[in-house]
Amino acid sequence: MLTLPNILTLSRIFTVPLLVGFLWWPHWAVGYAIAFALYCLMGITDYFDGYLARAQGTVSKLGVFLDPIADKIMVAAVILILAGKGVIADWHIIAALVILLREIAVSGLREFLGGIQVSVPVSRLAKWKTTLQLVSLGALILSGAVPEWGWVLLVGLVTLWGAAVLTAITGWDYIRVGLSHMDS
Repeated sequence: MLTLPNILTLSRIFTVPLLVGFLWWPHWAVGYAIAFALYCLMGITDYFDGYLARAQGTVSKLGVFLDPIADKIMVAAVILILAGKGVIADWHIIAALVILLREIAVSGLREFLGGIQVSVPVSRLAKWKTTLQLVSLGALILSGAVPEWGWVLLVGLVTLWGAAVLTAITGWDYIRVGLSHMDS
């Protein structure tokens, strides 16, 4: 069912290669500026796809399935390209790994729990985690566009660690709930 919210979600998925393309050259400030604008546009569509689906009463199984996938694809692609290009480096790779590993584990857990018809709602803390994650990655992208503004990189790295801490906490919450539904 191709409703406007689902089209917005699909647009995020199909835009990821373009975003990665602009981030490919680490010292191309214009590319990073375009990537930042694209990333912000993707974030706006993420907000509006859910808002419109709820407001229009067009929440669909396709949308429920695709939205978290679109988010994870975007986040994973940005983390990997920024790590590969050295924007996320040294000890900060640990924070990025925590985020990526949690996303994989929670996706698998949700799939398992869905098979036994157990729903795990998104917590308020998980929404904060997502917000910090998106702010962090946006700041890290922007830091490539304005490298003379060192504070932007600092904001990106600090919020990356904040997101990693919340990621670990919310990941443990999901795993704890999931384990309570598993056989011994």
